[in-house]
Amino acid sequence: MKLIDFWMIFSLSFTVALSGACSPGPLLTYTVIKSMQTPGNGYLMGLLIITGHAILETVIIGLLLLGFSFVLSLPLVVMIISIAGAAILIAMGINILVSVFKGKTDMDFLRQNKMPDKVMQNRRKSGYINNPVIGGILVSMSNPYWWVWWATLGFSLMLQLKVSFRNPAGLLAFFLGHEAGDLAWYVPVSMLVFWGRKKINKTVYTVILVFCAAAIIGFGLYLSLSALLKKGRVSL
Repeated sequence: MKLIDFWMIFSLSFTVALSGACSPGPLLTYTVIKSMQTPGNGYLMGLLIITGHAILETVIIGLLLLGFSFVLSLPLVVMIISIAGAAILIAMGINILVSVFKGKTDMDFLRQNKMPDKVMQNRRKSGYINNPVIGGILVSMSNPYWWVWWATLGFSLMLQLKVSFRNPAGLLAFFLGHEAGDLAWYVPVSMLVFWGRKKINKTVYTVILVFCAAAIIGFGLYLSLSALLKKGRVSL
């Protein structure tokens, strides 16, 4: 493959991924929450979450190239993913709300820039998904529209760019471009949220957490209702 073809595939994949990453969704909400709640290295949450996201996308790209695109677009499969994903998102949102209203949310960073190592270790153990890489995988999996996007638009783009196992350079360009597009959005968002949190007070921070939790629950309810309303049109 010529170098110009490599960068053409990379650029197109980057642009498509960036446009999708900028759209509000569960993964963005999760990134905001983790960036605000993680002491010390919260600015890295965007990078770590997208690492998990990229691991899952490595799997789905491989499945699509092996011929599983038709499975991921089946109505029954979409409905199952929607219901399961909705349950995960609703549970996450409720967990956040419970932590906020029971006063279990640690807000030490609002009072001081540096926290003792013991406090920081305890903070790292708290949260509804402690590991951001695993969280990136689970939250991505919980969104059925992500699966449908890959089974339709994503796979179509791969076909147009002639991405396949027989074209490893093109496959690498496509994958790197796509993940670079996600990183180009989520890393700056994570950094801005982390460093900007020191300029807010307890009330504002609580409101932001409640809003994010409500948004996640809203996503979950929307997915579950959408799946149930379409149930009658789903065929085995």
